[in-house]
Order: sequence, then structure tokens, then C-alpha cells
Amino acid sequence: MSIPAVATAHAEPADTIWIMSRASAVDPPELAAPDRPASAATAGARSESPGDGVGERLRALRVARGMSARDLARRLGISPSAVSQIERGVMQPSVSRLIAITDELDVPLTSVFDPSGPPGAATPTSFGLRRTEQDAGILLDDGVLFRRISPVPTPGVDYFESTYPPGATAHGGADLFRHEGYEVGTVVSGELTVDFDDERVILRAGDAISYPCSRPHRLHNTSHEPVVARWLIVHGAH
Repeated sequence: MSIPAVATAHAEPADTIWIMSRASAVDPPELAAPDRPASAATAGARSESPGDGVGERLRALRVARGMSARDLARRLGISPSAVSQIERGVMQPSVSRLIAITDELDVPLTSVFDPSGPPGAATPTSFGLRRTEQDAGILLDDGVLFRRISPVPTPGVDYFESTYPPGATAHGGADLFRHEGYEVGTVVSGELTVDFDDERVILRAGDAISYPCSRPHRLHNTSHEPVVARWLIVHGAH
């Protein structure tokens, strides 16, 4: 399929395609490249990150939904121990696993940016506002950094920025994944590779792409420089 909006697009079939349901939009358990425990270097970076605590927030969201860790693990096709390690911050979720968890909890992806404690002071109801000092990101597996762009949670929409360091991928191994919604992305800087089942698309600064998230895909950075991209995910769209 031709995608004229990008700088480079050439057919290059991906190694493996996993056609996953919403409940299993993660690495298949028997072949999974597990979410990796934080290395010493990454752990140090996380301790200084204002977005630290994603596992704690995921646990708070799960408890608020009245779902047990065992039930969430069953829905994801992973072990209860893996859920526990993610929630305790021992293991960093990959991008695809984070999306799978928020899908199963039926919460916006950007809800993990919100503090898990009591809500802060009330904000005006006629508009959303986030000051630059409140701009905390979250660090995921492979050193991928997510930063919310929308000032407040927006019903039906996730709007965020991702930074992929060299060699980083959204999904373990060479597998493709899919999830709920419709995705629109624009590369701000660097070079991003998007694999589909039948072709590979190279995006450079200023290039944009859109596709239904139900189409198996994989995002990764094969270059030697970080890549920054902005993403809009519209939920309920196909």
C-alpha cells in the first residue's frame, strides 16, 4: 500500500505478525521478550524523572476499576507476578504492554500521567491548563519516554509525545502488535521506522502517518539519533 505522506516507503515484510485481540495486545507469553527490569543506569535516570511512579499509577487505576491483579494478568496473557513487578516498579512495561493494560482497564493511555494520590486543586472547568513545571513524562522499557501534550485528560482522545532512543522499539522483538483506536503521528525530529505486515515506512522530520490501530504494526528507531514524534489516538474509531 502506498503512503504518499511519508518521505520513504518501501515494501519489506516483517518477520512475524501477531494478530492479537485487545486482551492480548502484548508479546505472546510463550515467545515473549519480557519487560526488562530496570538497569542500574536506567534506574538512576528514573529516580530523577518527574514521571516516576507509572507502576503505582497503574495499580491505582486497576484498584479503582475493582479488578484484581490476577484477573488483569489473565486478560493480558501474562503472569500475576509480572503484573506485580510492573506495579511495584521492578519491571518497566514496554509501550505495547502499557497500551494493553490501559485498554483492559478501559482508561485513556494518558491517565498514567496523572498522580495516583488525591486530586490537586480544582482547575477551571471552561478550559484545560497545564503549566510547564507540571510537564512530567514517564520512562518505559528500552528508554522510551512518553510525555502528555493535552493539558488535561480529553474524552476519547490520547495526545502525547514519544521519544525513542537509538535501537528502541515499542514492542519486544520483531513482532507486530495492534490495539484499539485510530492513530495519527507526526515526526518532530529524527527518523522513525514503522513496520506493517506487508511494508516498512520510514518517517523523517515533518512526515505524518495515520492508520487504524487494529492494523498490525511496530514502531522502532533504527537510526543513531533519538527520534521525537507526536501522536493522536482517537478511541472508538476504526
